[in-house]
Order: sequence, then structure tokens, then C-alpha cells
Amino acid sequence: MNLDARWLFASLIVSSIGFVLLVYGKKMARLPQLVVGLAMLVYPYFVPAVIPMLIIAAVLSVGLWLAVRFGW
Repeated sequence: MNLDARWLFASLIVSSIGFVLLVYGKKMARLPQLVVGLAMLVYPYFVPAVIPMLIIAAVLSVGLWLAVRFGW
């Protein structure tokens, strides 16, 4: 596996956001934040390119925003 600096930096940012969401979701007993946080922690390991990683992060973030907005 070729470690690109951009991929490493993007996965660090995405995983950090996922960690914060996971801790917040666990502490506040919020299922949407917990699930999205766990997904953002895990999926960067399986996505080999930066652009798809950022697109998936954006989709998960919008999904979380919609879930919270609709009262989940």
C-alpha cells in the first residue's frame, strides 16, 4: 500500500471528527452521532483515495444533520 500524505491527512481529519462524534454520542446517549462517529472512524481504512473519502464524509455529515434536524 502506497501511503500518500494527502490520504493520511484526510483520514486523520475524518477519523478525528468520527472520534469526537462517537464520544459525544456515547456520553449523551445519542444514537445518530454514535453511529456516524463509528462509521467515520472505520471507513477511511477501506477507501484508498482522498476524493471518495471526503465525499463519503460529506454524505455521512449531511445524513447526520438531516437525522438531527428531523428529531432523531
